[in-house]
Amino acid sequence: MLQGGKDGGPTALREARAPEATRVLMASPIGRLGIEFRDQVITRLVIQPSTLESKQFQTLHDIELTDFLIEAIGRLSEYFAGVRADPAIAVDLSANDLDDFARRVLAEVCRIPYGKTWTYKKLAEASGRRDAFNRVRRILLANPIPVLVPCHRVVPERGGAGAWIGGTRKKEKLLRTERKGAAAVGVGSGHAE
Repeated sequence: MLQGGKDGGPTALREARAPEATRVLMASPIGRLGIEFRDQVITRLVIQPSTLESKQFQTLHDIELTDFLIEAIGRLSEYFAGVRADPAIAVDLSANDLDDFARRVLAEVCRIPYGKTWTYKKLAEASGRRDAFNRVRRILLANPIPVLVPCHRVVPERGGAGAWIGGTRKKEKLLRTERKGAAAVGVGSGHAE
């Protein structure tokens, strides 16, 4: 991206750099999470980062904690404890290399209510391509911000939890946590639509 200089003239153009990413490791009930923040949004979340990936992230003890980071980590912790339905943390999918259809699918995923599930077929229909449920599944398995873009809420029509970027057992655990949390506050029935 180019940005004009103080005098706004063409010779004053310089490259504007994206804000530096802060990469943090966080413990969670589904394993360690590698979370990438830029400004006050999350641009990537890695479930159980490999040893090589982990080197890109710092522990909470090794970084300067801002008010935003403290708040975001607290909200994620409350979500995993089942006491917060929506972590209400901004995400930015544009920081990832996604085509228009993938962005549309992931935007639709964000509409699935806490404690409920949709089928791959329903998500494909909502995304405008009812015959593309296999492509939808592939997009969800490559979701750059799982949990916050809740692809775990999408299940096969035949039943069961289905595949997930973090593994089927972790997906089942998140779905159970959300069903219990939704039942505690009287939100939805939790069944696939």
